[in-house]
Amino acid sequence: PMYFLLGNLSFIDLLYISVTVPKSMVNSLCNARVISLPECAGQLFIFVSLIATELIFLTIMAFDRYVAICKPLHYTITVNKNLCLKLACGSWAGCGLYSALHTVSTFSLPFCGSVINQFFCDIPPLLNLLCSKDNISETVMIAIGLCLGFSCFALIAVSYVKIFSAILKIPSIQGRHKAFYTCA
Repeated sequence: PMYFLLGNLSFIDLLYISVTVPKSMVNSLCNARVISLPECAGQLFIFVSLIATELIFLTIMAFDRYVAICKPLHYTITVNKNLCLKLACGSWAGCGLYSALHTVSTFSLPFCGSVINQFFCDIPPLLNLLCSKDNISETVMIAIGLCLGFSCFALIAVSYVKIFSAILKIPSIQGRHKAFYTCA
């Protein structure tokens, strides 16, 4: 299961590069910094989806390590192939849906400008182009994203606190080293 999750994280990292680098290379070679609205929307959709998916996968991996260290005899039953597949599909689908809602709500807002002084279409530069600064839909989407980030961080922190407390209870030094090695 761990290698399946690591494979997904590696794939996410490859997609990050695929989203940002091609357009920046074209802009560098053509000495231009232009991005069309559909390209910007596509970049934003994929980038937000990847960020959210990566957060979820890191949280799933923290749970995986928690079960491996704190409940090793239950590991194969708890973290099985079926569960990993369901968690992965749910992560990709849920984060894709969130990203679609975020992108649609962002591009349904009124923009007063059309020039982003950046090679990549990101949320802060887009927010600078808004005609009015009090858009509730974008605020809600950003709040949801922040809640997702803080929730994942909290779950990861709780998992690792439990892991470290379990490791410190191991009486032998060799056992502790092996457990720490498993986490790293």
